[in-house]
Amino acid sequence: MGMTMSQKILAAHAGLDHVEAGQLIECKLDLVLGNDITTPVAIGVFEDAGLTQVFDRNKIAIVLDHYTPCKDIKAAQLCATARNFAKKHEIKNFFDVGTVGVEHALIPEKGLAIPGDCIIGADSHTCTYGALGAFSTGIGSTDMAAGMATGTAWFKVPQAIKVVLTGKKQKYVSGKDVILHLIGLIGVDGALYQSLEFTGEGVSALSMDDRFTISNMAIECGAKNGIFPVDEKTIAYLAGRTDRQYTKFEADPDAVYARTITIDLDTLKPTVAMPHLPSNTKTVDEVAGMPLQQVVIGSCTNGRIQDLREAAEIMKGKTVASNIRCIVIPATQESYLQAVKEGLVEIFINAGCAVSTPTCGPCLGGHMGVLADNEWAISTTNRNFVGRMGPTSSMIILASPAVAAASAVKGCVASPEEVE
Repeated sequence: MGMTMSQKILAAHAGLDHVEAGQLIECKLDLVLGNDITTPVAIGVFEDAGLTQVFDRNKIAIVLDHYTPCKDIKAAQLCATARNFAKKHEIKNFFDVGTVGVEHALIPEKGLAIPGDCIIGADSHTCTYGALGAFSTGIGSTDMAAGMATGTAWFKVPQAIKVVLTGKKQKYVSGKDVILHLIGLIGVDGALYQSLEFTGEGVSALSMDDRFTISNMAIECGAKNGIFPVDEKTIAYLAGRTDRQYTKFEADPDAVYARTITIDLDTLKPTVAMPHLPSNTKTVDEVAGMPLQQVVIGSCTNGRIQDLREAAEIMKGKTVASNIRCIVIPATQESYLQAVKEGLVEIFINAGCAVSTPTCGPCLGGHMGVLADNEWAISTTNRNFVGRMGPTSSMIILASPAVAAASAVKGCVASPEEVE
C-alpha cells in the first residue's frame, strides 16, 4: 500500500519506512513556531515543568505579530515575556517590531520552511507551509513547549483527500476563490483531521501566493494540513531564501485517499464567504450590492505582494467610497517595501486607504480596525466567525483582494468587473 505526500514526510521524520493512516508516531521537528499570544503560554508551561534548555535555538521561531505594535498594556506584557525568553535562550529567529511580519507570510519569505520539512506552530494557520511541500500543522501552546524542549512531537498519521485541479484561473479569480469554493463544497468539518493534497495540471496555473492562500485556509475545513507538489515555481521561490538542502516528496501512484475532489479552474467565479462560516459561500454576483462599512486587505492569507498588486490595479485612479473605511496591511516588511517601490502604497493612499505596518490587527479583532455594533466588513482574512472582528452583532464577508478592492470603490459588495 502506497503513501501520500504527507505520510511520506511523517514517515521520514519518524525514522520509519512506512506509516498508515491512524498510526501514532513521534517525529523530529525542523521548526517550532509561536507568536505573541501563544508563546507566553508555552513559556509558562516550559518553565513550570522545570525545563531550562531549548533543543536547538536555530529551529525555533517567535514572531510578535498579532497585537503589535502593542495596542495596550496586556499586549506589551505578552511581548515582553516572549522577548525576554528569546534573549535568554538566544533564539535566532526572533522577529519584533520593525522586522516582524504576519508569521505565515514571514516564515516562507525568510526561508525557514522548505520542502520536506516537518513543522509545528502554536497557531492554527501553520498549515500555510504546505504550499512549499512541507508537512506543517497547528498545535497548542503545551505542545509548543514540549517541541521547544525536545524537538519532537506526536502525530496521528492523517488520511488524505486528493484535490485535483484542472484548467486555468480566469481574470480576477485567485487562490482565495479556489479555497473558498472547496470549503463551500465540503463544509467546515469536511476534511477533519485529514490532509488536503492538491494535484493535477491546474496546479501549474497557480502562483506561489495562490498556493500559500489555499494551504493557509486548509484548517477552515478541518484539515490537518494542506500540501502542494514541489515544482519549478516552488524551486524558483526558494532561490536565494535558503541554503538548506530540501527533500522533494511525491505521493505513490497507489496511495490511498479517503476521497477525490475535482475542481475545474476554468469555471470558477470570484467567490465570497458570508457570515458566519467560511463554508457559507456565494459567488460575488449573487450578493453584489450588499452595504458595507469597512474593507480590510491583508493578513496571513492575503497580504503578500501579489495580493497588494491585485488590489492596487483595481484602485488605481479611483477613490474609496465615502461610506467605507479601507485598511491595507502588507503582511511583511519585504512586501511593504516592494509595494512602496512599485508605487502601490501611493495608489492606496491617493484612493483614501489607511496603510498599516505589518500586523494581524483586525483579523482577530485585535486592533487597527475593530468593528462597531451591526457593522459589516468585507475582508481578505480567513475567518468570519461570530464576534471575530468586533461585537457579536458585527458581520464579516471573506473575499479575495480583487473583490475587496472593488467593494471599497463601489461602497458595497462588488465584482471587480463593476469598477473596471
